[in-house]
Amino acid sequence: MGNGQWYPREWPDLIRGLADGTLTPVTPRRAATVMLLKDTGAGPVVHMLRRRASMAFAGGAYAYPGGGVDPRDDDHHVHWAGPTRAWWADRLGVGEAEAQAIVCAAVRETYEEAGVLLAGPAPDSVVGDTTGPEWEADRAALVARELSFAEFLERRGLVLRSDLLGAWTRWITPEFEPRRYDTWFFVAALPKGQRTRNASTEADRTVWIRPAEAAASYDKGELLMMPPTIATLRQLEPYATAAEALVAAPERDLTPVLAQARLEDGEIVLSWPGHDEFTKHIPTGGAPA
Repeated sequence: MGNGQWYPREWPDLIRGLADGTLTPVTPRRAATVMLLKDTGAGPVVHMLRRRASMAFAGGAYAYPGGGVDPRDDDHHVHWAGPTRAWWADRLGVGEAEAQAIVCAAVRETYEEAGVLLAGPAPDSVVGDTTGPEWEADRAALVARELSFAEFLERRGLVLRSDLLGAWTRWITPEFEPRRYDTWFFVAALPKGQRTRNASTEADRTVWIRPAEAAASYDKGELLMMPPTIATLRQLEPYATAAEALVAAPERDLTPVLAQARLEDGEIVLSWPGHDEFTKHIPTGGAPA
């Protein structure tokens, strides 16, 4: 049995189109995703969701809460705790307004899809409970994009806790994929008193699972994942606590990982720099090996 690497059947044709100039790459949309960790007696577990099989992008694959950046979240300052916007701009390699929007996306998507909110009424606090009709009404407004995250925080009188996030890695969807994302991956610990729930309409299952266990299930072909997901799971395996992973985050390399496709000896070779395990050899007119 092969592993659980997500590989769309249309990719070989798209790669050929990119090579012969009939396919023009689309500009990737900026996005953020969060590896939410929780300590247990057996070590940290990470919160994962399974995307519905009907989803156009990565249907059936296991992933983390995440989604695209909302441009509205860079148009005015939000109440902010932790490293400054200038620090985050330097860390993420973008401008200050863009850094704010990316961090907002990470916190917003974790709230939208897992019901967990990395914000509090003061710079040193975190909300203890996000359940109830009023919270759900605001969450639904965020999902529908009727409310920006900056507006949500202001309405609630909340401070975004950027110090609870650690930037971990950055991956860009291959140039031949029609749905492209430039995604920053973050780590965070589940705040005390909060609980996760499957609040996403895009997921049909959520799990808390040890990174090593999830990686082993991927290796057996039991869990389907995109390369960035399994790569980050393997990177999390050495850490004995969520705090250890957060301490390690500032030293992580954020150079973007972008897949490369080339013609070699009559076949297409698809690779991700620095991640040899994902290399695919695609014979002309055949299936990947």
